[in-house]
Amino acid sequence: MSTNSPLPPSPDAAYGSRAIAENHLERWPNPEEGQRYRVTMTFPEFTCLCPRSGYPDFAIIRIVYEPGPYIVELKSLKLYLNAFRDQRISHEGSVNRIFRDLSSLLSPGFLEVTGDFNVRGNLKTVITVDTEMNPPKGKGSSRKRGA
Repeated sequence: MSTNSPLPPSPDAAYGSRAIAENHLERWPNPEEGQRYRVTMTFPEFTCLCPRSGYPDFAIIRIVYEPGPYIVELKSLKLYLNAFRDQRISHEGSVNRIFRDLSSLLSPGFLEVTGDFNVRGNLKTVITVDTEMNPPKGKGSSRKRGA
């Protein structure tokens, strides 16, 4: 007969939660600023909460960017994305917030953020936002919608 007893709680049991709460996105100088290249990152365990029901939404977040003067520090990005797990935010809101935060932090030559959300209620949602749709102020065309 087995007598499995639970392990006693660790004094550092919440270190991950503390790391997420204390995190801020960090950037580093681009070590290859004279070279054009693209970085693709996939975060397959993204979660946030539906703003209406509070139920969790699951997604794969894909970030593609062409670094300008800065690159994103990866651990800070991981913790930043994990912080959405307790936020009541729409699919559209989360993808657009990630785009804005990375765009203002990095000043990239190109940035695309895609949220590929799991099926919910027999409906699949994929949201993409990029710098071609949203050029930084002072760049891009002055063409108005519908023109």
